[in-house]
Amino acid sequence: MASTMTILGIPGSLRAASYNRAALRAAAELVPEGAIVEIFDLAGIPPFSQDDEQSPPAKVVEFKQRIRAADAILFSTAEYNYSIPGVLKNAIDWASRPYGDSAWGGKPAAVIGASIGGLGTARAQYHLRQVMVFLNMHALNQPEVMIGHASKKFDDSGTLTDEDTRAHMAKMLASLVEWTRRLSR
Repeated sequence: MASTMTILGIPGSLRAASYNRAALRAAAELVPEGAIVEIFDLAGIPPFSQDDEQSPPAKVVEFKQRIRAADAILFSTAEYNYSIPGVLKNAIDWASRPYGDSAWGGKPAAVIGASIGGLGTARAQYHLRQVMVFLNMHALNQPEVMIGHASKKFDDSGTLTDEDTRAHMAKMLASLVEWTRRLSR
């Protein structure tokens, strides 16, 4: 592991004003010293087709390279229809293919999510954790960060203003950094 730990932040939404993108920006501010969060934009990754997996588009190649170069992954997922957004599942599928060339294997990971609803993406986060089992990722179990009623916790510019949520996210990020260090020994 490099002297500076790189956490690749992956938003599960393409929307520019997404609370989940804003949550990743907050994570970049709250990450412990010695670690950084780099956000990867999923825009431009086409729908997955097994016909194209042997010669993936440049954006997919870049995505897999960024995953492999990262020390850990931080997903920030929206919740659509009780599950993860299609754009996130699509990107996960691309980075896991072709069979035998998954970029995810062995990566420490954490999941956060923000929603205007009260559950703060709980169902989507648990579905994503199921996917991570097959991908052989090492999910951080606790603390969990589920930001419910996000419209009251972020200001109009997308800044996370709720101090309790900021403190809880900082604690989760410190745990992810420690988890990643323990797994790299």
